[in-house]
Amino acid sequence: MSQQRLSPSEINFLEDAIKADAVNCSIRLREGEYQYNLVTAIATFQLELLFPDVKDLIRKLWGEEKTNDLQFVRKIQTILKKMEKSNIVKILPKKNPWQLQRYGLSSFKFQDSDKSDIVLATDEQFRHMNELLRSALTQRQKSRRNYLAVFGLALSAGLSYVAIVWSLIQSMINPVVFFIALSVSVVSSLALGRMIAR
Repeated sequence: MSQQRLSPSEINFLEDAIKADAVNCSIRLREGEYQYNLVTAIATFQLELLFPDVKDLIRKLWGEEKTNDLQFVRKIQTILKKMEKSNIVKILPKKNPWQLQRYGLSSFKFQDSDKSDIVLATDEQFRHMNELLRSALTQRQKSRRNYLAVFGLALSAGLSYVAIVWSLIQSMINPVVFFIALSVSVVSSLALGRMIAR
């Protein structure tokens, strides 16, 4: 599963999951059972800022061969659907229509139907996840700034090219306007080329 850029809603979802109190659920989460295995696998993905789909979970827990077993995939999807109804798992919106549904945990702490407390992450794992989230937010802000800079440079280069053409079609060329527009277009184009090359 490749790391995808997180949307603002996904970042908020992850931050809320870290802060969430223990969630009461109406099913049993006993070690060795499907539900428990799925919850721990989703938690492992989520601690790395990933939201797995059903095939990612099956691949992690039971191997690549089982991802091709359609009956097994449907069985796991049914279990995940029950887990969603029990308020354990959240189904996230698809980024693209052809993708499988992705899953996340609204909390890393649960109290199951047997009143057993289940904690799926240590303080150290939470610290690591917070660092990854901070890094993702920083990266998002940098990409937004870069986008604005590229847009500004492209706009300035475009306007200066228009000014050059306008200057050239006049009956008398104004050298000041022409050279200023030419200078701005060259500087903007060079800066834009460097930014895109990075």
